[in-house]
Amino acid sequence: MSDRPGGKRPARPNPQARHADTRQAGRHKSVTSAANPLVKDIRALGQKKHRDSSGLFAAEGLQLVRYALDADWPVETFIYASDAMADTSVQEAAARCKTGGALLLEVSRAVLSRLSRRDNPQSVIGVFGQRHAELSGVGHHGLWIVLEEIRDPGNLGTIIRTIDAAGGSGVVLAGQCCDPFSPEAVRATMGSIFHVPVATATTETLVAQAKKTEAPLIGTHLSGEADFRHVVYPHPAMIVMGNEQKGLSPQLTRACDQLVRIPMAGRAESLNLAVATGLMIYEAVRERL
Repeated sequence: MSDRPGGKRPARPNPQARHADTRQAGRHKSVTSAANPLVKDIRALGQKKHRDSSGLFAAEGLQLVRYALDADWPVETFIYASDAMADTSVQEAAARCKTGGALLLEVSRAVLSRLSRRDNPQSVIGVFGQRHAELSGVGHHGLWIVLEEIRDPGNLGTIIRTIDAAGGSGVVLAGQCCDPFSPEAVRATMGSIFHVPVATATTETLVAQAKKTEAPLIGTHLSGEADFRHVVYPHPAMIVMGNEQKGLSPQLTRACDQLVRIPMAGRAESLNLAVATGLMIYEAVRERL
């Protein structure tokens, strides 16, 4: 279940190009002002338009940086608080980043708080290049989760984390979805963003890819006749989950090879999307775990 195609880093402009004198392999720079252009560029990664134009994203916390390094995901910039180097774990991570050619950016706690998206800022922030899996690699092996029009980055990050935990192959975002590289989504993945391939597709290209691979599309739907617990999940397969409010679109519903339902006995109208997807994932891999 863990056969995963590698992602590809897109060609992109570097927002730090005008600071090329400080972005040479293994260089170090100390910054004490939040008005520094480097700081402004990194802070701007909180906005999708800047992530899209630069091809970069940020992840807060030493553990996430270590996950990235362990996954051979290059660190573009390693930002750390001036007093954090007293921690040997931070020293080790900084050394690994330097060896990989990252810019080491030492900042004051005041600057770090400006860069952080948390109430309790971490001592370390990493800036990374985005990776996007090719749709052509989807559906040949293992279990893939297709998310149509997902809008909540917390749900998306949790689903990426769950498919990672279950040993699935990856995630496909169909239609207009939230950004998997947003701070909220990255934080919710707890590092799985560096291990799980994420591809994007239109409904049409997704259906065409499924036909090429002969991986069945198994959708969750209120009108599904089969209980999700009584279904045989083949290998490979694609489990299709719909939008948080609207569910699956009619187009993708018609394209599914099978529709299943998750029974509910209480008064709740629906399950949280991440919870429902987690149930589907673990049922699909139950015989293989």
